[in-house]
Amino acid sequence: MTTAATTDPLPALEALPDLPRDEEGPVFREPWEASAFAITLELHAAGHFTWDEWATTLSQQISAAQAAGDPDLGNTYYQHWLAALEALVTTKALATPEALDLRAQDWVRAYRNTPHGQPVKLKIG
Repeated sequence: MTTAATTDPLPALEALPDLPRDEEGPVFREPWEASAFAITLELHAAGHFTWDEWATTLSQQISAAQAAGDPDLGNTYYQHWLAALEALVTTKALATPEALDLRAQDWVRAYRNTPHGQPVKLKIG
């Protein structure tokens, strides 16, 4: 029998620093924030890292940003989340920094070439 603790990652999110949330759960200002959140949950569920590793990496990213002058007003939280995700993905050899840079360039190209109001369609390469 599987318990909710082993299949539902959301209780572990309580350990994360300053996760933007309301009474229903995490909240996102932009679609990419929800995507980064979902990717993190999927990689954790697949066993690529533990919640302790995630929380430590995210805390390190937030601390480094604050030390560099981030006023920590909450509006940059998912930028730190994405930096932590990229750090773990490269540390765990799930992708190279170069592959991440190429994918970011693909996204920039896609949104710059998408008419306003239309969904962005990513074309890789």
